[in-house]
Amino acid sequence: MRLPEPKTPTRIRDPHSVEPKVAVVRTSPKTVLDDIQRAMEMAGLRSSLDRGAATILKDNISWHFPFPAANSTPWQLEGTILGLRRNGFNDVVCVQNKTVVTDAFKGEDLNKYIPLFKRYNVPVKFNFKDDDMRWIEFKPKTSMLVLDQIYPDGIRVPDFFFGKNIVHLPTVKCHIYTTTTGAMKNAFGGLLNTYRHYTHSWIHETLVDLLAIQKEIHTGIFAVMDGTTAGNGPGPRTMYPEEKNLILASADQVAVDAVAAKMMGFNPMEIRYINYAHQRGLGCGDPREIGVVGEDISSENWRFVVGDNAASRAGDLLWFSPLKRFQNFFFRTPLVNFFIFGSEAYHDYYRWPLKDRRVFRKWIKTSQWGKLFASYEPVDMR
Repeated sequence: MRLPEPKTPTRIRDPHSVEPKVAVVRTSPKTVLDDIQRAMEMAGLRSSLDRGAATILKDNISWHFPFPAANSTPWQLEGTILGLRRNGFNDVVCVQNKTVVTDAFKGEDLNKYIPLFKRYNVPVKFNFKDDDMRWIEFKPKTSMLVLDQIYPDGIRVPDFFFGKNIVHLPTVKCHIYTTTTGAMKNAFGGLLNTYRHYTHSWIHETLVDLLAIQKEIHTGIFAVMDGTTAGNGPGPRTMYPEEKNLILASADQVAVDAVAAKMMGFNPMEIRYINYAHQRGLGCGDPREIGVVGEDISSENWRFVVGDNAASRAGDLLWFSPLKRFQNFFFRTPLVNFFIFGSEAYHDYYRWPLKDRRVFRKWIKTSQWGKLFASYEPVDMR
């Protein structure tokens, strides 16, 4: 495979577009379920999704361990289900994905999703189970920046996603390769299979292509973003959790990511995936053009810094240095298993038992959100 040569995005304007809207609501553990539903309605849920179509809930499990800010929270999941049902979206199904280093079954268990699926009668499907869905070739009408070059034999997406709404459940956090991660990045696991690591050198362009594909296959797209505890530092796993007590919601995936990025202290238009999506007319990434309803966040600046860890330094070397020309050798041969083991060993057998489990336990004991997490149901952390 030749290295992709990303096309330069050009600004596409829709003369019929309306002002993008992002709802930002300050919340507390006592009111969070109601606040999530209120944010969804303020952001235009009813007009954003098709009530005649089924709705996919796409939660975010960045790490199967329940590290604060890394994964969708149980109240985020519960509040979103309640908000959908209250507004007439009764056909709801959750779709889970796996990564080479994240166990979906362990993740939905340790993050306390399973009791909520049972309580609200929400079926769960897995995009890696043939009985649940098949991966079929899809030829986008939209010109791709990189995906058609990364996958020259065809772009494949799950057949189950076609003709359905999707609601993304990201959290507010930093990311070692994309600066921030949110609604746009949340499509990564659902729409790309276990070969998604092929895209890392072109991750910004990939996220833009995936949003374009979503707009072609879904009947509606919405996001409910949890900022009750936000993730500062080298995310999406090894972070420094900070209590921010906010919920965001929007039908504009670019705008909600831009607002979250701005609050974190970044210039959204300097983050390539936001800028590229803005230029392509897939949403609004310029905070000056986004209507924020709810809280006045004009003075919010959390001064987050991404930083580095061992995983990011290795990734920078393999995906973004001149070594990226050898990706076929490293990642499309059995050698890839060495890197998979290295990541798993670093996160699961070094970081979690020696560092991050203590952060989690402190959060449970001292944070109001940690205490709410603990109240959902006891979890065996042995």
